[in-house]
Amino acid sequence: MKYLVGFSRVFVGILFIISGFIKLNDPVGFSFKLEEYFSQGVLDLPFFEPHALTISIIVVVFEVLVGVMLLIGFRTKFTVWSLLLMIIGFTFLTFYSAYFNKVTDCGCFGDAIKLTPWESFTKDIVLLVLIIFLFIGRKYIAPAFSVRTNRLIVFFALVLSGFYVYHVLNHLPVIDFRPYEIGKNIEDGMNVPEGAPEAIFEYAWKFNVRGEEKVIVTNGDYPQVDGEFIDVKTTEIQEGYEPPVHDFTIEQDGEDFASTLLQEPKLVMVIAYDLRKTNESRYAEVKRTTDAAMKKGYKVIGMSASNNAQTVKLIQDNDLEFEFYFTDETTLKTIVRSNPGFLVLEKGTIKQKVHHNDLDELKFE
Repeated sequence: MKYLVGFSRVFVGILFIISGFIKLNDPVGFSFKLEEYFSQGVLDLPFFEPHALTISIIVVVFEVLVGVMLLIGFRTKFTVWSLLLMIIGFTFLTFYSAYFNKVTDCGCFGDAIKLTPWESFTKDIVLLVLIIFLFIGRKYIAPAFSVRTNRLIVFFALVLSGFYVYHVLNHLPVIDFRPYEIGKNIEDGMNVPEGAPEAIFEYAWKFNVRGEEKVIVTNGDYPQVDGEFIDVKTTEIQEGYEPPVHDFTIEQDGEDFASTLLQEPKLVMVIAYDLRKTNESRYAEVKRTTDAAMKKGYKVIGMSASNNAQTVKLIQDNDLEFEFYFTDETTLKTIVRSNPGFLVLEKGTIKQKVHHNDLDELKFE
């Protein structure tokens, strides 16, 4: 039991620290994932949605701290109880997502490692077993250092986590795991490579044949049956390749201008996924920045999921000299963790990406 507890202590502690740090790097992204869980149709807890960012910060900081506390053997009873309660909660959420197919990615490792709902649930079951071993054998978890040293380690972990969160919230994630990182070409990210696996579907056709129901399973072709068609059930038995960039459009009046605009040699995108939540105090600086870009020969466009009335009002209120295009809100949230945020592109390749607090870092050549 002692060696099993020792292995579980190291494995669980390191995994919680890694998982927590990845989400600590992008708490805004994790808050979007929590909003999915809180939304109607999933957990139906909409009153938590406005507090998703605060909850995400508390959860990820605590995740890092309990991982550190487990490794150094600090406050063992509190640590193992916290781990047990957290993993029970995580296991419930991942099972719910997998069984009801409500949230297709748990966000356990942010955008760094994508897990299917059932993979996430399996991972949590393994962790639950290991944490139960820790709970039962907690007497074998000895402190690594003196009480004073352990307290200092936990305190510094808390302070560092706090400073790190503050930095990424007021700028951008230090490590960008998304397909829109600097240097990536958006059009290349939308391409499906030759020979990529295609989705395979199974169709269960139901017919009424002389008063009896008959089900015929095919891979797509409509079966020739002497009977009355009743229903068909479609099941995906193999997922096809999904390019890293999908659902990307730049629409105006129902027409997609993405292929044209992504060929622009000098393009600036002002991205504000929701104008009701955008930081309006920054638009005076946005105007100065975009005016300077246009003087240097850049084409400037806005991208938002908000309606036309909201974009027109923003343009008029801030005397902006560019038009807004419509893009899916989830896509805009993925592109940049800032509302508004800026991208500078050269023929579809992202050259610069900044938070609205860092507009002075943009360089227009």
